Amino acid sequence: MVHVPLTPIGRARASFCDDNTFESNLSSLAAREEQLRERRAEVHAGWGEKYVGRVHAKGKMTARERLDSVKDPGSRSFEVGTFVNYGLEYGDKGLKSPGAGVVTAFAQVHGRWCMVIANDNTVASGSWWPMTPEKIQRAQQMALRLRLPTLYLVDCSGLFLPEQSRSFPGAKGAGHIFKMNSLLSAHGVPQLAGVFGDCIAGGGYMPIISDRVYMTEQAYMVIAGAALIKGAKSQKMTSLGIGGPEVHVHQSRCADVRVPDDATLLSCLRDEVARLPSSAAPYYRGDAGAVDPGFPAAELSGLMPSDHREAYDINEVLARLCDQSLFWEVMAGSGEEMMCGIGRVNGLYTGFIANRQGLVGNPDDPGSKRPASILYKAGIAKISAFSRACNSDGIPIVWLQDIAGFDIGAEAERQGLLSYGSNLIYTNSTNETPMFTVLLRKASGAGYYAMAGMPYDPVVQLSTTLSRQSVMEGRTLAIATYNTKLDDDFEIVSQDPDERGAIEKGMASVEKRIEADMDPFVAARQMDTDEIVEFGELRAYVSMLVEASYQSTGYRRIKNPRIWSLHDLAVLTEGLR
Repeated sequence: MVHVPLTPIGRARASFCDDNTFESNLSSLAAREEQLRERRAEVHAGWGEKYVGRVHAKGKMTARERLDSVKDPGSRSFEVGTFVNYGLEYGDKGLKSPGAGVVTAFAQVHGRWCMVIANDNTVASGSWWPMTPEKIQRAQQMALRLRLPTLYLVDCSGLFLPEQSRSFPGAKGAGHIFKMNSLLSAHGVPQLAGVFGDCIAGGGYMPIISDRVYMTEQAYMVIAGAALIKGAKSQKMTSLGIGGPEVHVHQSRCADVRVPDDATLLSCLRDEVARLPSSAAPYYRGDAGAVDPGFPAAELSGLMPSDHREAYDINEVLARLCDQSLFWEVMAGSGEEMMCGIGRVNGLYTGFIANRQGLVGNPDDPGSKRPASILYKAGIAKISAFSRACNSDGIPIVWLQDIAGFDIGAEAERQGLLSYGSNLIYTNSTNETPMFTVLLRKASGAGYYAMAGMPYDPVVQLSTTLSRQSVMEGRTLAIATYNTKLDDDFEIVSQDPDERGAIEKGMASVEKRIEADMDPFVAARQMDTDEIVEFGELRAYVSMLVEASYQSTGYRRIKNPRIWSLHDLAVLTEGLR
């Protein structure tokens, strides 16, 4: 194998983080991560045991039971979009749509990563709510970007009609799902559909463009259900009679195979996936196996301070994500506030770009320090060059964000940070290599954009329970809002008790509202992030995403390390011999 200068990073936890600090961080995070687990369980329950019972009474499985059945035994599925619509209520009855009524997850089938899209048949018979189409399309986009086989487990009664105005029209309305079906097909991405029950209107179109369509004896696909036809044409019929497997397998040929039940259908889908080319990941690993980090990934929960103003060592985070805690830092001599380099994850080369925390050297004033977690000129140029090199070499990039924004002020403007930032934005906008973004804590201002935040189309963006997306912190915005009422030390100028009280109350209200808006569950509800994960899960999620990046061959350039642009970059910037 080509020599890539991976060197050990990280230290045993006790050598840099005492027990009290570690336990304090764990304790501070524990309530947040327990809330995450509880809310996941709430979403997974759908509309509850009563509706699960109704599904089982029909001899059918629930969506997540189907997901568990189709994936490889003993493997883990990785859901995305769990908290879309979380906490929202619809109509006079205050109905909820857990997970927007659809399950989207990465799952391994015969060792191949697939995207599974399954209507939650415990939530209004799997109907499409506001945001359901967008969630399905987001999953399809992930599959398209990584060329992953896509499995549709369809049990859908069409739009949830009382809210149709919020899911039918618009550029990303329900019909756009079928365009995504078409794009996946045009790019040669395998699509397999299993129809388990209701498949009405848009639900009826969803499986049709798939390469193979299976139907159970309880399944039907119709443009309009029997109830609508009865009303429109005064005809007596059943949906099964007009669009069941007898019609679509044997007459219309809109489906390929009829099977007796859910279990048989899921087994058939597994057999179909087994016919596909196997994963290329072992080929790209070469002789390197997947090796755990040298330090436990579970320790991350105790190493991350909940207070975003407290610093930590990004080396210790990387040491708990990379195989054997080995890493090659590139361009270490410039842009100290940024960390760029290569490690193996699950045996596969991965680029990392991360913000350092605390204080770093100031090249404009040697001997002094300035805050890290801010983008300065050299750091911007550094990560632009590294991002371009990874794209040239076909290396997937993981962005570890904990950023307060860009440098500001007269000197920053004089140095042309706007143009350096534009170069970085252009680079990330045009990269073809898969990029994944993890919001560790802060995701502030234009820095969030520049480091491949969601508007710059990472394949997947993950948040932790500490993540905070904002242009400005709550306290800062409160000061800006009431700036004319404050002195240079941000103290209230007025001596009138009533006026002071009103200003204090107003500032507190602004700060509280902004802090609430920065809750990661708000971002996940609005699809401003794809999934919230525990720190102890980060290694597993990143490993899955990296392996999925290397699974398919031929759709992007993956260079062997002998011809990496990164080696040239290192020689030119570090004087390596």
